[in-house]
Amino acid sequence: MSGTMKAIVKHHRGVGAELQEVQIPVIKENEVLIKVKATSICGTDVHIYNWDEWSASRVNPPYVFGHEFAGEVVKVGSKVNTFKEGDYVSAETHLVCGHCPQCLTGKYHICENTQIIGVDTQGCFAEYVALPAENLWKNPEEMPTDIASVQEPMGNAVHTVLNGDVAGKSVAVIGCGPIGLMAVGVAKAAGASQVLAFDLNEYRLELASQMGATTVVNSGKEDPVAKAKSLTDGHGIDVVCEMSGHPIAMDQGFKMITNGGRMSILSLPTKPVTIDVTNDIVFKGIEVQGITGRKMYETWQQVSRLLHSKQVDLTPMITHHLRLEEFEKGFQLMNEGKCGKVVLHP
Repeated sequence: MSGTMKAIVKHHRGVGAELQEVQIPVIKENEVLIKVKATSICGTDVHIYNWDEWSASRVNPPYVFGHEFAGEVVKVGSKVNTFKEGDYVSAETHLVCGHCPQCLTGKYHICENTQIIGVDTQGCFAEYVALPAENLWKNPEEMPTDIASVQEPMGNAVHTVLNGDVAGKSVAVIGCGPIGLMAVGVAKAAGASQVLAFDLNEYRLELASQMGATTVVNSGKEDPVAKAKSLTDGHGIDVVCEMSGHPIAMDQGFKMITNGGRMSILSLPTKPVTIDVTNDIVFKGIEVQGITGRKMYETWQQVSRLLHSKQVDLTPMITHHLRLEEFEKGFQLMNEGKCGKVVLHP
């Protein structure tokens, strides 16, 4: 397939992006070409759009960014026999090497040579995207495209929450951005006895309630640690999922966790975080986990089944549908925190 397509291009080393006409990707023998039906805005995309220190050190404009999508296969490479034209797919966005020590022991999600679609390579904020066939995930035909487009970030939430036992336990989700909201739904579906959601944004706390939080706490209006202790007979939270990346919130998470509890950290603090290691980690005997990406492809199976069975309903947190041309409005909503998940439609 030749010709041009509409795409959102990170066009320079600065704030913003542009809608441009670019060439439709030419696929390699191990790749497929996908017509994008829905693509959602991720926090990583916001970092790139805003051009913060992380993005300035990582990405190299000009290029098409974006990495969450659902679409239809329209062309397959000569060596691809696992997918065909017409297949309805999404994609694992981590491109792994297959030969580092982590990959050789099955830990592909922490491959030391990982590249990320739409960060290190051309992305999916476009009418078409080309990807290796081994990174594709076939979707159930009846799954709506907006839901299918957010499976990748939901995988982050599933990996964070379910990287240990949560059934019958108290779970705190600190930071109710889109992945935090998904984590609330996953924890509830997994049988948590309580799901506490913490944020400063009342709009997103309301979404957390709709996603199944048993208690929502505005950390700017009441002491989150005291609230967590009061709801657990003074013992503290069993599982804390840190999604905010804010140094104060992260410290509060360590202080609210119970002895022997689990702290799973998905957030990416942009500044150093001060933690009382002696009292809040060592003497408590807690487990601290850094979470990156999704387990390939165990987490994708969990995500697909949770959605297909409707044990987790993401409908409340998908709050905006926009045309690709309206991308600036989508990034504005994300920056203002006046949305859940924003889905763009080419």
